Amino acid sequence: MAQNTRIDKLFSVLGIMSRTECKKAVKQGKIALNGIPCRTADAKCDPQTDLITLDGTEIDTRLIVYYMMNKPAGVITAADDPRCETVMDYVEDGRADLAPVGRLDKDTTGFLLITNDGQLNHRLLSPRYHVPKTYRVLIDGILEENDVKRLEKGLDIGDDKPTLPAIVNIPEDRHFLPGEALPEDGTQVVLLTITEGRFHQVKRMFEAVGKPVLRLHRQSFGPIELDPDLEEGQLRELTEEELQSLINAAN
Repeated sequence: MAQNTRIDKLFSVLGIMSRTECKKAVKQGKIALNGIPCRTADAKCDPQTDLITLDGTEIDTRLIVYYMMNKPAGVITAADDPRCETVMDYVEDGRADLAPVGRLDKDTTGFLLITNDGQLNHRLLSPRYHVPKTYRVLIDGILEENDVKRLEKGLDIGDDKPTLPAIVNIPEDRHFLPGEALPEDGTQVVLLTITEGRFHQVKRMFEAVGKPVLRLHRQSFGPIELDPDLEEGQLRELTEEELQSLINAAN
């Protein structure tokens, strides 16, 4: 965005408030530029260097931001829902232009990327770019050799086309998540890596081999592992190194 940008335009582009709402906020003395209350909504600013506050709180004026979230169970992946808690309820910066990249089911936990970079969002989700996503899966039953072969070859889950080939690994550590008790006998922890994002895909893949999913957790997105220090419901910004590796994966 240009150095000489109107305050009301900046707030509108960032999704904080409309230009009309910004004018009202200026009249009420709620918006300040470098510590001085704005007199008009068309006051010019430099989003890269100026300190802009709303009700005394600094506004993040960067146009594009990227968050890693450890999604908790029981929360839906949506921008807004009048009946349920959504992942966006955990984002505290107040920007209305942010959106989750793809979806995790309500009962699924783990890595969720939240950004307002629409182009990267599209590339990360498109099967054309084959960006891998790895899930830690607790299944009811034990995979047989033929089950693994079917998952790795691609199998029919009721869509027009079979799934693309997946990668299946059985971790030596049978804990579903660190610090938890071992799963009950007759169950198995599986690491599944896929490059698609079909509706309920992981659950449908294991249903197809007769091993229903009991719990599901996304462990990584592209080359980035979920930060082990992030508790459920917490977010942090991607580091420059993580962001660059994600961009490289989407190219």
